[in-house]
Amino acid sequence: MKTRLLQRAFDEIVQGLAERLGEDTNTLLDLSTRDPYARRMAAELNRQLRQLRAQRQRYQNGDRELKEAVTNISHDLRTPLTAIRGYLDLLEQEDLSPAARRYLALIGDRAEAMTRLTEELFRYSVLQSTEGLALEPVDLRAAVEKAAAGFYAALTGRGIRPVIALPDTPVVRQADRAALARVLENILNNALKYSAGDLEIELTKDGELRFTNTAPDLDEVTVGRLFDRFFTVEAARGATGLGLAIARALTEQMGGTIGAAYNGGRLTVWVRLPA
Repeated sequence: MKTRLLQRAFDEIVQGLAERLGEDTNTLLDLSTRDPYARRMAAELNRQLRQLRAQRQRYQNGDRELKEAVTNISHDLRTPLTAIRGYLDLLEQEDLSPAARRYLALIGDRAEAMTRLTEELFRYSVLQSTEGLALEPVDLRAAVEKAAAGFYAALTGRGIRPVIALPDTPVVRQADRAALARVLENILNNALKYSAGDLEIELTKDGELRFTNTAPDLDEVTVGRLFDRFFTVEAARGATGLGLAIARALTEQMGGTIGAAYNGGRLTVWVRLPA
């Protein structure tokens, strides 16, 4: 009888511990048995649960404070950067030597890169603080057509003639329209950075989006890190390293998945959204 009671107590401990570790709850383990050894074990586990809960709370508070700090810093950087760019525009109207104009152009390029980084950092920090998106049925085919049309001039300016393959019928998925547009925009920007002159955009009937281009400057190691925050490669001049990180965060918030593959010198970025 005592053995059976201990077995039941241990089953209660295992089940209760699994529930409390899997849920954000303040409840502790409670046993039906009065066995002192089993209750001593439960008391020690409860002590560990309290410590774990306190550590989790400190982590969540610190993470929230860090996001708020990043948001505030990136927002505060906008004002001086806007002033710098304004003074640079005024200097361009002055009578300057060729060397001074060359230096001015370099300063302008760096100020522009800093502005892009600040904007991406601000968007990313705001995104991480957002609680959910407004999901609704969206036609992926129409979204791809709109995004490709918006980038057509930029792509052709780089000598890239996109080849687009879309189904004859609408492909509807649950998505946030603004978030989906941002995901497609960031992926197309990525193609502008790394493409060697080609781009294939394909939407399957199953709802998988694929963006494929030749990318000789990449390899399997760098492709595996494309979605890491602030990761860039030397070939991507002016890149902030946040574009695909933002695309991944938005895709996951919509319940989808995103990834990249590298095969035979060609990069493929794919996106899947829930039906």
